[in-house]
Amino acid sequence: MGTQVTGEPPSGTETDTPMGSQIRKHEGGDPLPVPEIDPLATVAGMDVSGHQGNVDWQSWWGQGMRFAYVKATEGTGYENPYFAQQYNGSYNVGMIRGAYHFALPDRSSGAAQANFFVDNGGGWSKDGKTLPGALDMEYNPYGDTCYGKSKSAMTAWIKDFSDTYHARTGRWPVIYTSTSWWSSCVDGDFSSTNPLWVARYASTVGPLPFNWQVWTIWQYTSSPLDQNTFNGAFDRLQALANG
Repeated sequence: MGTQVTGEPPSGTETDTPMGSQIRKHEGGDPLPVPEIDPLATVAGMDVSGHQGNVDWQSWWGQGMRFAYVKATEGTGYENPYFAQQYNGSYNVGMIRGAYHFALPDRSSGAAQANFFVDNGGGWSKDGKTLPGALDMEYNPYGDTCYGKSKSAMTAWIKDFSDTYHARTGRWPVIYTSTSWWSSCVDGDFSSTNPLWVARYASTVGPLPFNWQVWTIWQYTSSPLDQNTFNGAFDRLQALANG
């Protein structure tokens, strides 16, 4: 969603790249598919970034959305100026909410970006309505698909982020990615620690990234904004929030 970003920005700057925008650019998909899910065993959700501005959360609650992820940060130089309205607003209407970070692995270490994320909205609290932070790993909006990293170096970067986030919050971050990007850029296995949030704009979720046997969240469309489904009933979503 939002404006596609092209070209390398000045060193040390990051812009607002929405979750999934680069996956749609490279892999296609949309418009609105009808996901093949059991509505009694799943929970509807959404994700937003600065491109949505102030969100009418009551309206989305009325349309059945029960959880939301809100972009907090990108790299170590971007903070979503609408974060407070989006993060607190979703919580205030009753949604279970979490924050996400758009990774730029060629800019700084995984630890540096995890700390920036936690320090700027990406933390976690055991209040029953806050999901663990999510790490958005997708195609580079500014250049080389894999950010100039080998598969092993990308795996090490993700582990650095994940371990740092866990040390700061006590939770493993959810990893958002597409199977195609992950297969191209990563060779590590995070299936035993990190819940999977998979992006595929189709009626079925398709093959999962390496070694994950189950998906936790599926982003299946960006029309009219990013929509997701949680793989479980509402009590399982609450369990993910509570850790």
